[in-house]
Amino acid sequence: MERQQIKDRLYEKYIAPTKKSREGYIGVEIEIPILNLKKKPVEFANVHRVTAAFMEEFGFETEKTDDDGNICAAIHAATGDILSYDCSYNNLELSMGKEKNLFRIKERFERYYTFLKNQWEKYDYTMTGMGVNPYRNYNYSEPIPNGRYRMLFHHLKSCQNYRINKYFHFYTDYGLFSSASQVQLDVDYEELIPTIRAFSKLEPIKAMLFSNSVLLGEREDLQCARDMFWEDSTHGINPHNIGMFEKIPKTVEELQDYIESTSIYCVEREEKYINFEPIPILDYFDRDEISGEYYDIQKKSYQTIVFQPEIGDLEYLRTFKFEDLTFRGTIEFRSVCCQPMSDSMLVAAFHLGLKEKVRELDEILARDTVLYGRGYTASELRKLFCRTQFPSFVDKNDCYQLAKQIADLSSEGLRMRGYGEESLLLPLYDRIEAQTNPAQYLLKNKDDIEKVILEFGKLV
Repeated sequence: MERQQIKDRLYEKYIAPTKKSREGYIGVEIEIPILNLKKKPVEFANVHRVTAAFMEEFGFETEKTDDDGNICAAIHAATGDILSYDCSYNNLELSMGKEKNLFRIKERFERYYTFLKNQWEKYDYTMTGMGVNPYRNYNYSEPIPNGRYRMLFHHLKSCQNYRINKYFHFYTDYGLFSSASQVQLDVDYEELIPTIRAFSKLEPIKAMLFSNSVLLGEREDLQCARDMFWEDSTHGINPHNIGMFEKIPKTVEELQDYIESTSIYCVEREEKYINFEPIPILDYFDRDEISGEYYDIQKKSYQTIVFQPEIGDLEYLRTFKFEDLTFRGTIEFRSVCCQPMSDSMLVAAFHLGLKEKVRELDEILARDTVLYGRGYTASELRKLFCRTQFPSFVDKNDCYQLAKQIADLSSEGLRMRGYGEESLLLPLYDRIEAQTNPAQYLLKNKDDIEKVILEFGKLV
């Protein structure tokens, strides 16, 4: 297969959609950990009962089932809202159908959440707004039994087979207990590079404001373990697939080059998910055949398979960048942990407001001397701000003043939209004034973790 053909297809998949006229939609995805308050495993039979009750209450229809016939994803035809379980039945995800007004998403999300929470209470379960399930060690460490998640679990655990100069953490099941708050926003071709550049440089501030994934009793030096999970796993074998841009693209052509440097690690053949050593996408199509592994349901074991690359395999090229350009012509912002439920729309509102003022945000960060111009890249600064200890070379008061300036800019952008969405930023101002974030609060109150769990699970 000629390389130019692959380059053209990548352009059509990722860049071309940003040239199409769009209406400025918002997509919100929130993953939420499920806990058994008795400090015992969440029983999946109860999860399936709650799923059935939810579908009946709100008129959702089955979208996907697992290999045992249990529903793992359900959709509402009119709104496009999806209830699913991400990697594990311990981690519920609400993916809200696209809207122009964030309050419409908020209203439906809160109705769903309230109903679900009431259902869980029948079993002495609850949900809470944390990026790491604090009761993860009590739960069954099992992926959803279907091709995709079984493949992913196997891929992450395969790190022990690699003999390369890379550190791998031992939390290979992190997909089963880590939860995120993600937002997708339409992006126009002219704004593509300014958006990636500005939001990439914003990442250290986001770590300071939104960190909420603490591995209690294990890695309390990190207030945002989420980054470590991805970077030091098999997803990070090719660092261009995850995290930040070490070199932020200056042109669309450079962004295209970057996309061409990312790796593919799985495909599907005859309804079998196959995983293999990550291969840069252009090199992948240069090969005549690839050797991988798939799970044989009958034999209940992994089998080796040899297959030939096909152009349709581009469907399985998926990256996990913090500013991730998608085939929909959107940028998915995916660096933020699940937040306390009372702040459920905060992440979306913050990004939405700044997208409206992205040129101004770009200028603020280009002029900044609080963080930048001190010998550190945006990526290096993000790593420092993911740690519990505030960086010593940064003036804390100045940094929070910069954060307030950026919050004000987001608020201005939201006011321009005319829906009153700027009110959703009020919890962010509280954090800035107190110079704290959910992870810091959790660490200060970890001796009463049950209280924090319940507090972070409340909508108001």
